[in-house]
Amino acid sequence: QVQLVESGGGLVQAGGSLRLSCAASGRTFSRYSMGWFRQAPGREREFVATISMSGSSTYYAASVKGRFTISRDNVKNTVYLQMNSLKPEDTAVYYCAAAEYPYGSSKQDEYDYWGQGTQVTVSS
Repeated sequence: QVQLVESGGGLVQAGGSLRLSCAASGRTFSRYSMGWFRQAPGREREFVATISMSGSSTYYAASVKGRFTISRDNVKNTVYLQMNSLKPEDTAVYYCAAAEYPYGSSKQDEYDYWGQGTQVTVSS
């Protein structure tokens, strides 16, 4: 089992920045690729970013590429999502997830563990 706890959400004005953190406990963190997903009100949960086990490979949704950066610290057992140039359409609950898969994935059904989510609200 892996337990995931997100933090760092909040209210920010458009153009601002936030950094989300996801702390993992349980099994060896470095054996999991990690992902960030988000769900806006009335919409399905969607992929945001993913990072491989080692952190050497990342992949982003087109809507966030160039504005968001995913990273991980395998010593601190934490994955981060740095969000810059935030837009009102980035408003959502953000979830981190862990997959027993080395290279990362944009597919939700490939993830085995999920956090409870953290709210991000971007005002215009």
